[in-house]
Amino acid sequence: MRRHDWINSMLPDELILEIFRNLDSKSSRDACALVCRRWRTLERLSRDTIRIGASDRPDSLVNLVASRFVNVTNLYIDERISGARSFDVGRRGSVRQTTRLRLMADRFDPNCLSDAGLVAVADGFTKLEKLTLIWCSSTTNAGLTIVAQKCSSWKRLDFQGCYVGDQGLGAIGKYCKQLEVLNLRFCEGLTDTGLVDLAIGCEKTLKSLGVAACAKITDVSLEAVGSHCRILETLSLDSEYIHTKGVIAVAKGCPLLKNLNLQCIMVTDEALSAVGSLCVLLESLALHSFQRFSDESLCAIAKGCKKLKSLMLSDCYFLSDKGLEAVAAGCLELSRLEVNGCHNISAYGLESIGRSCMRLTELALLYCQKVGDEALSEVGKGCKYLQALHLVDCSVIGDDAICSIAIGCKNLKKLHIRRCYEVGSKGIIAIGDNCKYLTELSIRFCDRVGDEALVAIGNGCPLLCHLNVSGCHQIGDTGITAIARGCPQLTYLDVSVLQNLRDMAMAEVGDGCPLLKDIVLSHCREVTDVGLAHLVKRCKWLESCYMAYCPGVTAAGVATVISTCVNIKKVLVEDSKVSARTRRRAGSVISYLCVDL
Repeated sequence: MRRHDWINSMLPDELILEIFRNLDSKSSRDACALVCRRWRTLERLSRDTIRIGASDRPDSLVNLVASRFVNVTNLYIDERISGARSFDVGRRGSVRQTTRLRLMADRFDPNCLSDAGLVAVADGFTKLEKLTLIWCSSTTNAGLTIVAQKCSSWKRLDFQGCYVGDQGLGAIGKYCKQLEVLNLRFCEGLTDTGLVDLAIGCEKTLKSLGVAACAKITDVSLEAVGSHCRILETLSLDSEYIHTKGVIAVAKGCPLLKNLNLQCIMVTDEALSAVGSLCVLLESLALHSFQRFSDESLCAIAKGCKKLKSLMLSDCYFLSDKGLEAVAAGCLELSRLEVNGCHNISAYGLESIGRSCMRLTELALLYCQKVGDEALSEVGKGCKYLQALHLVDCSVIGDDAICSIAIGCKNLKKLHIRRCYEVGSKGIIAIGDNCKYLTELSIRFCDRVGDEALVAIGNGCPLLCHLNVSGCHQIGDTGITAIARGCPQLTYLDVSVLQNLRDMAMAEVGDGCPLLKDIVLSHCREVTDVGLAHLVKRCKWLESCYMAYCPGVTAAGVATVISTCVNIKKVLVEDSKVSARTRRRAGSVISYLCVDL
């Protein structure tokens, strides 16, 4: 611009801020902040989300961050995070931007966030609406009480592993009259008294409540929620102390309930029957580890909850095809179904879903040993809008099922298969021939899948971004080369434990996949420093490289990765392969793991 700053002289602050908000990469935003003081100030104004990890001086850090980022509405303080990075920063309406603060500490460190730090949060972040505290064990009721008085505009609170006692939660109920979302997990000091006070205080605003592993929370709390929180829409419970009585109270008192997640082993058919008859707006239901309910419960849900769109069943041992058939007949809007470890569900139940639930977009089958090709054939015929299929340890599902899905579900975008040993190249070739919109393919430890399958994917799926072929021993240079030449948008590649993969394939990936960010090469015995050098020469955006137990990779190869990849954040390699010079160069900018042989 011939020494004239046309941008700063012509553009107002509002327009530059809007440009910053629409940048979709962390590096671009960080680069903008380094251009000049004005841009740094404006870039800080554009941030609305910050994540802070453990620190040796957390209270002072909160004051510092608050003074620099005045428009923050979402604050995360997670004292599980340790290391040496800066803090997470992001903005609403775009991809989350992250640079993390990780200084050595743990939940029992005396230098954890204290009540003074909480007060600093309240005083410094005046626009705060959402606060998440993870394992901040040094905060007390006194601090929460003071903060609640200062921050009446808070809408979302998440306390995990924090000491939230009855007094603190009662104060939140008393002063935070706009609170909509509250999550309580591992809050050991909490009893029914505090949660009852909260329910009474926030009865007009509370829409979402999560309670997990709080041993002193019983049906008394749920009865209060049912009596007062009439607009509650989301409830998540994980407790051995919640019984049928409590769930029924919520069903009776919360007619607007849309999302219900239960992991309560003492709840019976009676409770879910009440949900089915009283919560007619229910859209999402997740049931975990239920040992006291049967098909009767699911039939009641199917009969009353016609708007159900998402159903997750995990380790529900007494559920059979009858219950799933009822769901298929009654819940025609079902779009997502996950069946995990329900050993009495067979092909017949899934066939019913395939014939009736034409709006299904996502199906996950985990550890379903009785579900075979016939079931997925029906899904392929009836569920034309299916976009995601997840199969884990389904031992009798094979190529015929995958071919049926490929032919019938041409909008498929995600296919994840793990340890389904009957799936071979034939099924994956059909996916490549028919599913041109595929963006994610994971076929881990499928021994019958070979190079010819990846050749078909490379030829037919140009939008592929994510590929995981870990443990597919028949795949080698030919298959990965086809992917490199046909899938230029690839950003994630896992080729670990491929014994036939050599440097030639790495060179092809480097030439053909310039957007690659993450690669896993661990246990690839034929990959050497030469292949690594070709890979990183062109993959300028590489952020992580896992290369543990690769005999052909030496300290020179590790040094090449560190020195060439300016965006590298994590490297996994044996300790013996990291030279002193490489350690100094890496410094605290990246987080790499070292493992001994």
